[in-house]
Amino acid sequence: MRIVIDTNVVASAVFFGGKPYQLLRHIMENRVDVVASKEIVDEYEEIVLRLKQKYPDISTKIPLQDFLARFEIIRVTSDIRISRDPDDDKFISCAVDGRCIYIVSGDSDLLSIENYEGIEILTVADFLDRIEKPE
Repeated sequence: MRIVIDTNVVASAVFFGGKPYQLLRHIMENRVDVVASKEIVDEYEEIVLRLKQKYPDISTKIPLQDFLARFEIIRVTSDIRISRDPDDDKFISCAVDGRCIYIVSGDSDLLSIENYEGIEILTVADFLDRIEKPE
């Protein structure tokens, strides 16, 4: 199962735990394949650095680089423009080019789209419900 993860989910997983950290565990156990572009990885790194500077007393649940080592970094050629927030379009373009079936996000602009060309946009909780459901 191939997915793209929005930056807010990655930051929450790295710093705060909860359901985003549960998703991170699935990724670290190779139960979910994550796709990202260089642009997305750069944004992850920038936000994590900013949070480390803003909250120096908070320790990370896992180093970002350990997390990113599990990602497939792809070259994105699509230029999709659909989100109310143009900065979110990179996640949709990446999901299309990466042949993903889900985008996992906590961003209301992305979540409001719900589905783009068969790619479902879900919250972390909804995604975990789907993959943890007994068959």
